[in-house]
Amino acid sequence: MPPQVPQPIKPNKFYFFYGHRKPSQNRPTVRGGLFSNRQTINPSSTSKHKPTPFNIKDWDPHFLSNPSPPSSSPSRTIRLSPIARFIVDAFRKNDNKWCPNVVAELKKLRRVPPNLVAEVLKVQTNHALASKFFHWANSQKGYHHNFASYNALAYCLNRGHQFRAADHLPELMDSQGRPPSEKQFEILIRMHSDANRGLRVYHVYDKMRNKFGVKPRVFLYNRVMDALFRTGHLDLGLSVYDDFKEDGLVEESVTFMVLVKGLCKGGRIDEMLEVLGRMRERLCKPDVFAYTALVRILVRAGDLDACLRVWEEMKRDGVVMDPKAYATMIVGLAKGGKVQEGYELFKEMKSKGILVDRVIYGKLVEAFVAAGKVGLAFDLLKDLVSSGYTADLEIYNCLIEGLCNLKKLQKAYKLFQVTVREGLEPDFLTVKPLLVAYAEVNRMEEFSKLLEQMEKLGFPVVADLSKFFSLLVEKNGPIMAVEAFAHLKEKGHVSVEIYNILMDSLYKTGEVKKALSLFDEMKGLGMEPDSITYSIVILCLVDLGEIQEACVCHNKIIEMSCIPSVAAYRSLTKGLCKIGEIDEAMMLVRDCLGSVSDGPTEFKYSLTVIHACKSNDAEKVIDVLNEMMEQGCSLDNVIYSAVISGMCKHGTIEEARKVFSNLRERNYLTESDTIVYDELLIDHMKRKTADLVLSSLKFFGLESKLKAKGCKLLPG
Repeated sequence: MPPQVPQPIKPNKFYFFYGHRKPSQNRPTVRGGLFSNRQTINPSSTSKHKPTPFNIKDWDPHFLSNPSPPSSSPSRTIRLSPIARFIVDAFRKNDNKWCPNVVAELKKLRRVPPNLVAEVLKVQTNHALASKFFHWANSQKGYHHNFASYNALAYCLNRGHQFRAADHLPELMDSQGRPPSEKQFEILIRMHSDANRGLRVYHVYDKMRNKFGVKPRVFLYNRVMDALFRTGHLDLGLSVYDDFKEDGLVEESVTFMVLVKGLCKGGRIDEMLEVLGRMRERLCKPDVFAYTALVRILVRAGDLDACLRVWEEMKRDGVVMDPKAYATMIVGLAKGGKVQEGYELFKEMKSKGILVDRVIYGKLVEAFVAAGKVGLAFDLLKDLVSSGYTADLEIYNCLIEGLCNLKKLQKAYKLFQVTVREGLEPDFLTVKPLLVAYAEVNRMEEFSKLLEQMEKLGFPVVADLSKFFSLLVEKNGPIMAVEAFAHLKEKGHVSVEIYNILMDSLYKTGEVKKALSLFDEMKGLGMEPDSITYSIVILCLVDLGEIQEACVCHNKIIEMSCIPSVAAYRSLTKGLCKIGEIDEAMMLVRDCLGSVSDGPTEFKYSLTVIHACKSNDAEKVIDVLNEMMEQGCSLDNVIYSAVISGMCKHGTIEEARKVFSNLRERNYLTESDTIVYDELLIDHMKRKTADLVLSSLKFFGLESKLKAKGCKLLPG
């Protein structure tokens, strides 16, 4: 027997996997470590990947250990199973639209179970596509949706703002043999509550309790009542509380606090105190956090007397007030005008050794200055500094304003210097009281010195002076502002904005000629007027009856590619109607309505009147005028000119006279005005007739022959 030759030993075949397997369309991402069936592999031999720097934008709270890459698609931010990814890709390939191609792709799958439907709906943002997919899944043989798929559809519809459709899901579940449980209603209630849709919350609650017979638990009752109280439906919330008691449920501390907050917000303080009493008897006393929340609600509502009553209840219950409770109460009293009560609480706070926040100092200083008690405000400033705080700019601004109101300008200026030395970067609010006070007492030299210092500190002096003159005009009128401006012109502190403010204030007080003199002065200084300047000049010129010059200003605004103000449009239109230039006035009406977003109501009705004149029926025009007067608009010469323009173009003189006669009989027009508008009607009809004749002659080429014979056309 031949000797047996030993078989060569086959080398061991190592099977190992390391790193992340490359994902494919039909295979999920597998995340593993280093594995081997033979030996342990030294991790140091593997290639080391440099860790990527952390970017806050890439942070995913769902997968902290391995955040997914950022993407706008929800399917990338949530890890999907392979089949779910296949379905989402099928939607994406067909532009997220339900079509036969999508159905064909879905039919490649043997079956789509309910959990897979829920997984797809969780990442879907197209509510229409989600609904189609949901109903297609239900058409599978032997398929029944589960609660997870219904809930996922509800969330998807809510993301697409189709909350009314989501509210019909309980009926859909019931029709498909899956009666909704409390969980489904809780989801809908939570969605509406988060979006502050209080009436929708009550609608779902009413459906839940009365239609489907599902009784909410205490925590869901609390959520429903809180949503109703928060959205201002106090009576509905109290009716829900009646149902709560009818179901025999027992109030929790949250229930009592929801009721108390709702009654506070509704201003029913006596009932709130009664609920607080029941809470003490049956459960426990409210803590300092609950009381602070009540005080905050009452402060927002402006009911300071109720705040003080709640504060007394806190003392009665022996609640130890914390700094937040004191701060809420003191700030509310200071803002509401009860600064003395707030100051007493401040002293009580200091006596207990509680740390006082700088916000409390600031609000008390502001309230004392507003009440004219500047001395107490300065005492608080000293206390603030001695407590180790540094006063902020708002506190200094309040104190400077208080000193200026008392005409203590020297002290106010010194305080301004303190803000500069401490590097608080004073702004216009800091110097505004000083500038106004210097102008009021005519101390223009100090005014100029302050402006020079403002320039050194980097203030935008020209812009700040515009704000200053707006304030001075509003407070003291245009005369003082013009006098102050006369001193500033010598220093070169002039601008078009300042001229516009002064001219507008002079026009509003009837000083039309002074306003025009400022306009001439501005042009003499070589300054270029803007559209606001020309709009003010138009108002002044129309008041003086200089309509042609006003039209020139209008044309200059158009040449600048700007739009006149609505007041300028209205004034110039009325001026043109007054001198009988009706066509030009109607052209301005159309130009105004085409240029501004919200034109005058009489302009809109002017076009409606012209449109009604196309019927050549006076009754239809009168109906438009009656509707206009019902809307609170008065009839003026623009409306009367629109009647003349419309009837001369589309109707007859007789129908126009019927309109004016009707207005005369109803005492909307005087007899003299009726005669004037009748003459305007005849003159305008003559112009229209002359224009028509001239156009005909030009069309047939007869104009030159008539001129050769010396014929004179009607005036156009």
